[in-house]
Amino acid sequence: MRIAVTTALTDRTITPVRLARELEERGFDGLYLPEHTHIPVEHETPYPYGADGDLDDWYGRLLDPFVGLAQAAAVTSRLALGTGVVLVAQHDPIVLAKQVASLDHLSGGRFTFGVGFGWNRGEAEDHGVAWPTRRDLVLDRMRLMRALWADEPTPYKGPYGSVRASVAHPKPVRGGSPRTLLGGGAGPKLFAHVVEYGDGWMPVGGAGVREALPALRTLWADAGRDPAALEVVPYAVEPTPEKVAYYADSGIEEAVFLIPTTDESGALRALDGFARYLG
Repeated sequence: MRIAVTTALTDRTITPVRLARELEERGFDGLYLPEHTHIPVEHETPYPYGADGDLDDWYGRLLDPFVGLAQAAAVTSRLALGTGVVLVAQHDPIVLAKQVASLDHLSGGRFTFGVGFGWNRGEAEDHGVAWPTRRDLVLDRMRLMRALWADEPTPYKGPYGSVRASVAHPKPVRGGSPRTLLGGGAGPKLFAHVVEYGDGWMPVGGAGVREALPALRTLWADAGRDPAALEVVPYAVEPTPEKVAYYADSGIEEAVFLIPTTDESGALRALDGFARYLG
């Protein structure tokens, strides 16, 4: 099993360059970085991933993931690089398509495009996103970006955006699109998106994978997609030997471990603790 890590890199943490070098030297397989552009002080939506609903202050201090991953790409040669996740609804899709393809090109095809829909309503609305339709907006923007990544100039007109047939280089290294994983909780709408434009699913925390996989595999097969090509990548996992063994027994080939947001020494101690899981 490939072992990658994710952490919230901020202006107070270990730098992307130091972390990427440490990961590659220690034999880890990848680095995923999250995205939030800003966090409104008045919380309109509760934090969905904490027991007490409190929001850690790092959310408002995150580095831009594309800048951080570009630094990581420049000082490594093997380490996979990904977003966990990009809030696609909050981006101009033409600009985002260029960022994604450029990072994939400059890293030699090492980029994984982790896509998400967001949980912070105020943040999204400041970007002009109508909260109830954000998933449909993401779908439209993914279709538009894939038109720009196509080998030949391809126009696209959708309910939320359009682009003329255009010359747009570089292209994703593998052709068509970079490796694309969708983050979020299991459900028919998310799984429909995975089947249409994804290579797999990133369940946050890694919970509920065994129960949800049959439904995803059925939709995947019904769409005529190769069953062997479906990827499930548990994300932001706090590993235990039992959990890692469970993933391996389920046929999962990559897991993304969570490094707590801390200073440089704390991040390196976390990597020391993960060393037992490296092959």
